[in-house]
Amino acid sequence: MTDLTNQKRLAAKVLGCGVHRVWLNPEASSDIAVAITREDIRGLIASGSIKAEAVKGVSRGRARARDAKRRYGHRKGHGSRKGTKGARNPRKEQWMKKIRALRRKLKELRADGTLDKSAFCKAYRKAKGGEYKNLAHMETHLNIAKKE
Repeated sequence: MTDLTNQKRLAAKVLGCGVHRVWLNPEASSDIAVAITREDIRGLIASGSIKAEAVKGVSRGRARARDAKRRYGHRKGHGSRKGTKGARNPRKEQWMKKIRALRRKLKELRADGTLDKSAFCKAYRKAKGGEYKNLAHMETHLNIAKKE
């Protein structure tokens, strides 16, 4: 068999891909061996004797199967964990989202004069203690406290 390394290298340059992605037709190896210029290589690419193979990707099939098992509750044992319980807990993000919203609202109410300093401090501490489920819940508590 003839050495087609130079042709393969030229084809890679012309096709704009790596040498390992160049496919040379084994039946047309005699025609390919004769090709020594880039123009010859372009002609062989047009005829279909030389092609660039598709890029190989990494299959997500195994990952999908693993994720399905994890949704079911498998593969979550001690050996699979890396972070602490707090670091792995998705509720932390929910807490951060809620507490930031509550604190933002409390600061608005203090700024516009709805809450005085002592009421603000009490509500702020209650928010930190987890007394309020959400903004609406906090506002109802504040309205009741204002009436009393």
